Amino acid sequence: MTDKKMKIVIAGGGTAGWIAAAALSHQMGELLDITLVESQQIGTIGVGEATIPPMRTFHRLLGINEQEFMRATNATFKLGIQFENWKQIGEKYIHSFGVTGKQTLITDFIHFWLRGRELGMADEFGNYCLEYKAALKERFAINDHNKLNYAFHLDAGRYATFLRARAEARGVKRIEGKIAEVQKNPQSGFIAALKMESGQEIPGDLFLDCTGMRGLLIEQTLQTGFEEWGHWLPCDSAIALQTESTAPAVPYTRSIAHHAGWRWQIPLQHRVGNGLVFSSRYLSQDEALDMLLSSVDGKVLTEPNIIKFKTGKRKKTWNKNCIAMGLASGFLEPLESTSIHMIMTAVTRLLQLFPQGEIRQSIVDEYNAQAESEFIRIRDFIILHYKATERDDSPFWQYCKDMDVPDDLSRRMSLFKDYGKSYQVEGELFRLDSWTQVMLGQGIFPSSYHPIVELMPERDLRNFLNSIAADVDKHIAMMPAHHDFIKKYCASN
Repeated sequence: MTDKKMKIVIAGGGTAGWIAAAALSHQMGELLDITLVESQQIGTIGVGEATIPPMRTFHRLLGINEQEFMRATNATFKLGIQFENWKQIGEKYIHSFGVTGKQTLITDFIHFWLRGRELGMADEFGNYCLEYKAALKERFAINDHNKLNYAFHLDAGRYATFLRARAEARGVKRIEGKIAEVQKNPQSGFIAALKMESGQEIPGDLFLDCTGMRGLLIEQTLQTGFEEWGHWLPCDSAIALQTESTAPAVPYTRSIAHHAGWRWQIPLQHRVGNGLVFSSRYLSQDEALDMLLSSVDGKVLTEPNIIKFKTGKRKKTWNKNCIAMGLASGFLEPLESTSIHMIMTAVTRLLQLFPQGEIRQSIVDEYNAQAESEFIRIRDFIILHYKATERDDSPFWQYCKDMDVPDDLSRRMSLFKDYGKSYQVEGELFRLDSWTQVMLGQGIFPSSYHPIVELMPERDLRNFLNSIAADVDKHIAMMPAHHDFIKKYCASN
């Protein structure tokens, strides 16, 4: 092991900065000298409070105890997202984290379901999925009988504090203050040091930009460039606020479409995170605030946080010796709760591609290729929710319904509509089940199914479908209510 430790400087704290600090110090702490710079005067957005199941894998990587984490962050469980008014006003469906039914080597469960539906013997598609049904019934349990695939709702501010304690215990140094200047090497153009308002200079070998949308290092200093996707994702503004809980927390996020966007409800143990996402072209900020305030239940606990954003990504997330993470790398609206996940994949990607000594372009190019693929595939899944709608009640939804979409997404939608076929490519976040549930929920219904299912006798098909639904119901019956399980498992003080 070399005596000279690589100097990592993280610009910015918040969720992104402390996730990076905690992961790097846990996995490679003895090889690195890590300094994180943040200012308490600079606020963080702190609205990324809903997560997806890969977070649990990341926590195992860091040796995080689930109950300790949940108590510290006021967390609840999440089995999926309930989408309301997206297909049509008054209709709703759940995109759950589970596997629906059982598939064969030849074809997926949906084809058996489509045949059963044609014969009048199939139930609602979601009733063949344990996570879907548990979310609907507001049940939850962790035991050997119920292998639920779940994520969390959490307090993002408390999560950053939780990770900070772990990182500092492993030697991460935190410096309080504002960055006055980013100094570059005149020959290479690499970042050499951060100069603080206090006059202190912090040199580094590798810099992580966690400064949010302003991208102080990646954009303001290195002028990396930004690729905008507003023509596919027309929302450009959000308002967030917190309210007191008025009912037991449900194990799912709510996403409720309105005439110019959508709003969220994220239930924690003692409060609810609320927000309204909208297009300023179709709704003014004052109208949006009135809409949000009139829709929330319970006492408002915080001042409304107004957020303006551009949907898109940096043209490179790793440029020279700077890697952008979190909002500094780009922005995709939180419709599918991917914000925290993308921070975790960014730091995991860095760990997997970590340079030894000199930073060579080949590793930078590979990092950027993987990051771009991730961004684009998540982007397309989010676009799907807007494009596949039957709503035409407002100019916003008419625009979404009529807009052209990326070619790959168009092919996916056509394939599902024609043949009931979904797929997941290598390295893609959203599984076949996710694509299937959202396309069905948004109103794309297959016009045919795989012919092999016709070889199953009708009686066998009925028994096959009934046995899956009965198995789901049996497991649901053994689960306590979600709020009762939380009281026993991870109640916050």
